[in-house]
Amino acid sequence: MTLTGELLIRLFVGTVLGGVIGYERDVHGRPAGLRTHLIVALASTTFMLVSTHFVYFQHYTKDDLVTVDTSRIAASVVTGIGFLGGGAILRTGVSVQGLTTAAGLWLVAAIGLSAGAGMYAISVASTVFGLLALAVLRRFEHKDERLLRRRIALVFTESGPPVPTLLEALAGVGVVVSPAEYDRRVDADRVHVTLQVEVPVGGTERLVGLLESQPGLESVRVEPLG
Repeated sequence: MTLTGELLIRLFVGTVLGGVIGYERDVHGRPAGLRTHLIVALASTTFMLVSTHFVYFQHYTKDDLVTVDTSRIAASVVTGIGFLGGGAILRTGVSVQGLTTAAGLWLVAAIGLSAGAGMYAISVASTVFGLLALAVLRRFEHKDERLLRRRIALVFTESGPPVPTLLEALAGVGVVVSPAEYDRRVDADRVHVTLQVEVPVGGTERLVGLLESQPGLESVRVEPLG
């Protein structure tokens, strides 16, 4: 097999394995899903290939005095991925979301580097262990699987309902509001309300219907929380 063929195989393996992790994240509705994880793995694999093999494509001769540090680019990837992962972490009130997503991005970067280095067994094993941690071990976390966490952002005119009335209506359909996540501001005759809630499984449609029936509602956004 030619060197170019070997490098293309490494690129393919790293990209596919990163996409596997991303697919799991996408299935569970996380903000960084299939495409994000796949691209991170593809980029880190490419960086690793450049780091380890670029010298072979420079056409140096045996008489050229060249010293190459093949770990420098890979080390920069490890540092740089921290900034990308940090962008996936959100803090709202006293709660923090996105830590697992950020860790997943860190993982696919490592998978890409190992695939780019030709360590296929290590990259596949890391992918398997990562999937076990994300898909299997999450069942052992202390979470009420009957409730789905959502963030609600509402914009009312001045004729909208008082917040206590809105909270009572939400409680009437089984929605639990987290008191630490309440935010309200008035801007140009508009009232902006943000709530973090827990919705019974299958109750999202009722929640949306209730919100859209409120007087003075101008916009509503319901988004999942990790």
